[in-house]
Amino acid sequence: MQTDIIIAGVGGQGILSIAACIGMAALKSDLHLKQSEVHGMSQRGGAVQSNMRISDKEIVSDLIPLGAARLILSVEPMEGLRYLPWLAADGWLVSNTTPVKNISDYPDTDEIISEIRSLGNHVIIDADSIAKGAGSPRSSNMVMLGAASPYIGIEYLLLEEAVRDIFKRKGKDVVDVNIEALRAGRNYK
Repeated sequence: MQTDIIIAGVGGQGILSIAACIGMAALKSDLHLKQSEVHGMSQRGGAVQSNMRISDKEIVSDLIPLGAARLILSVEPMEGLRYLPWLAADGWLVSNTTPVKNISDYPDTDEIISEIRSLGNHVIIDADSIAKGAGSPRSSNMVMLGAASPYIGIEYLLLEEAVRDIFKRKGKDVVDVNIEALRAGRNYK
């Protein structure tokens, strides 16, 4: 088993929390894990990206080769398109619909969504609205993790355990709302 995942978005969207939850779930599954992160100007809305490689065998490099990612989990639609060269021919792009227009020449959102829809394997989800419905607009990253969970290769309940472990220091209410957001993303159709 090997799953290569690129998690992409911009600063403040909770990408590193998604990566932490997947990483903890992988370790609970006794799998090998390598991860690298790029978060340049993340506190000013810049790009944030994580390469995660999960396998039942030893992993040599933490960087995913072009055309090898089984999953691109994008919490911002244009960032998902940025990493398409890394997506395997049979890989999945799971993207949020809500753009973060942090540049003056941000492309037309409808064109971006249309490009995503042209891919064979894709999930497009309005994670922000679903997170609001789950009681926490800030939990859209957990909605995205839930929507991507069928393609990660880790038992779903271990992702819930990881969310509980990662957020427990913030209190029961924060854990509960994040679990609800995760489940809402998982059950999205």
